[in-house]
Amino acid sequence: MTMRGWRLGVVAVLAALCVSGSGRPEDIRTTSDLGPLPADRYDYTPQDYQRSQRASALLVRQCMAEHGHSDFPLDPRYPSDPIVATAVGTDYGALDLAAARRWGYGWDPAKFRALEPKGRRMTNAEYADFPACNAESSRRLMRGIDVKRDWLYASTRSIEVDKAVKRDPRLRAAWDVWSRCVAEQGFTRYPDPVAAYTDTAWHRGSDGNTRHTQRERATAAADVACKRRHHTAELWHAVRARKQAVDISRHRDRYAAGLRALRTYRATIAEVLRQLG
Repeated sequence: MTMRGWRLGVVAVLAALCVSGSGRPEDIRTTSDLGPLPADRYDYTPQDYQRSQRASALLVRQCMAEHGHSDFPLDPRYPSDPIVATAVGTDYGALDLAAARRWGYGWDPAKFRALEPKGRRMTNAEYADFPACNAESSRRLMRGIDVKRDWLYASTRSIEVDKAVKRDPRLRAAWDVWSRCVAEQGFTRYPDPVAAYTDTAWHRGSDGNTRHTQRERATAAADVACKRRHHTAELWHAVRARKQAVDISRHRDRYAAGLRALRTYRATIAEVLRQLG
């Protein structure tokens, strides 16, 4: 694509953004600021996750009681603490300028300590029965759902759609503009924002967090500033929206089946919460 052609494409995308997203914040700090995507309605949401965690915990506790563990906690700790890697970020890399300046490509450790289990540790006897009860809980919540055919369909397609997004000439040109902007400020010329976020130079620990070095924080700040200056995330989001809409139109019946599976799952969770919650 020529530079003139790319500029015309950018103008067209930005015009579409102005029409469809008049309520969008001036500064993009989270993916929600970019607005919804066509495939969002087929996705498992954060609210789904919270409700499913509660329903699963209730089912596990019921099962454990049947195995003789009458006081099993809803939010137990393991007998020994496992090493857990926490993935934090967005589909567009870093977006929040204040967070980038403070934490680089990592995050405040205190924020994630709050997510640790609140219940007591399982005993060894409880831990021996826990896997079977956890598996039984999963089977109960997935009742009536063909996991491979329907439940996983949208997420499988998202992998293919994202490949097409990354090949899009408008997006690749936008990444190139962003990359030059970051390099002009004295930092590495990354091929795209995800490469900046995942750079091994940030030395992520076993929990996935980085060291928050001065170089890392300065790079992240430049990354976000360049995204804002050149509307990189907005353009990226618009390309994703177009590719998703095309894919959904081509596979409408399969997406519809996936949506029915998601609704079945939500109905099962609601039933468990009514019965046990």
